[in-house]
Amino acid sequence: MKKIIFSLLALAAVMVGCQQQKSENPVLSIEGGQVQGVEADIEGVYVYRGIPYAAPPIRELRWKAPQPVVPWEGIMIADKFGHPGYQSVHYPGGYTTEWGYGEESPYSEDCLYLNVWTKAPGQVGKKLPVALWIHGGGYREGWGSEPEFDGQEWAAKDVVLVSINYRLGVFGFLTHPELTAESPEHVPGNYGILDQIESLKWIKKNIEQFGGDPDNVTIFGQSAGGGSVRTLCESPLARGLFHKAVIMSAGGLPTATQPSRPARFAPMSLEDAGNLNKKILDWAGLNSLEKMRAASTETLHTVGNLYGAVTGDRVWMPMFPLVDGYVSKESFDDAAIHNTLADVPYMIGYTLNDMGDMGPGIAEFCFNRDSIGNKAWAYQFARPLPTDGRKNVLEGAFHSSDLWFVFKSLKHCWRPWVQGDWDLSEKMITAWTNFAKYSNPNGAEDGEWTPCTRKNPKFMVFKLDDAEKEHSEMMAPLKP
Repeated sequence: MKKIIFSLLALAAVMVGCQQQKSENPVLSIEGGQVQGVEADIEGVYVYRGIPYAAPPIRELRWKAPQPVVPWEGIMIADKFGHPGYQSVHYPGGYTTEWGYGEESPYSEDCLYLNVWTKAPGQVGKKLPVALWIHGGGYREGWGSEPEFDGQEWAAKDVVLVSINYRLGVFGFLTHPELTAESPEHVPGNYGILDQIESLKWIKKNIEQFGGDPDNVTIFGQSAGGGSVRTLCESPLARGLFHKAVIMSAGGLPTATQPSRPARFAPMSLEDAGNLNKKILDWAGLNSLEKMRAASTETLHTVGNLYGAVTGDRVWMPMFPLVDGYVSKESFDDAAIHNTLADVPYMIGYTLNDMGDMGPGIAEFCFNRDSIGNKAWAYQFARPLPTDGRKNVLEGAFHSSDLWFVFKSLKHCWRPWVQGDWDLSEKMITAWTNFAKYSNPNGAEDGEWTPCTRKNPKFMVFKLDDAEKEHSEMMAPLKP
């Protein structure tokens, strides 16, 4: 009898355990169908990989605004990341060595997928703050599931993190007269930005299923991702879909001695960009929209470089956001001056060895915000990354070096970190997640990091202290 009772109790315990496990990782009903995540490395955190947030932008949907998600049947087990946007193959050296590319899904035009990390799946009403990460890569490469963007540490700090892929290069930013004629708004291009706006709409409609608060959304991005944040902060189509913004290594406002943007992304009119693209595509025999949509992915991706190599005409197809009067009414710089940017709190910064000294322009942006009573916190990342002596790697506090720290994803990196790096990463991810929670990187109350103003023009500098720096330099081998 005792054995029977013990067996029944054990069976009941197993059933309760199964029910608890099931309730902790429920099946969610979202736009398109049902989805279930998988456990992350950190206990209590779940990750949803490769959720479609729009229809595949292929064939007749190439160069069109994102369309509704194609519904699926059954329960999608979201355990695999979606395709990155189509881009060039990455070869060893430089950034490829840094991030360890090679394990991602194949590049594809079918790339409109997002990923979610959360501690509260199915807890509608939990209202955790939400952060949308927009990757960089010059608007022509990168993806939201790169190893440095591992979002589980953000989720562990009670922020629902969403990362996305969006259309890149010729597929994300092509302007052309025939596309202008076809467009209902008579504006082509900026498809990659429309994808980002669509992901914000997806968050608005679906994020409560993941425990998130659709009325507390932070957008943040670095390099071209930071440039995308700039565009979203100006765009009337994104207004009200986010409530805070973080601009990382994407410049500030122009100063007397410093232009706002690199020459590659210099302003160009929609008409000039469209005519240049038409010239190149006509040269390749793609002289109609029908032929352009019928062309292979590879042909379209390489046509610009091929044109320059064959003709000697050293021009490039403009593949970045442009002011079109629809997605973007004016430049970020002009919108700041005219006080038409999104009226939200801002964090903005750069790295010590970034692509030029962004400090003066970033300070100028903070002064501009201060003049209208809008807070902006400025920072500089000044930790030269340690190395193990290998060749052909990036050195210093280079452009993008802060990403390991903002996501506290150091475990995915080959570099010989010291304890001070982990401590610095904890300090940075705490500041970033505090900003998402409280609109203040210090937390619920003011603290060490003060807004940058004309009266108090201070940047928060993230670096190792002297003792940690000395130890780090001792640990890193000399270069051969």
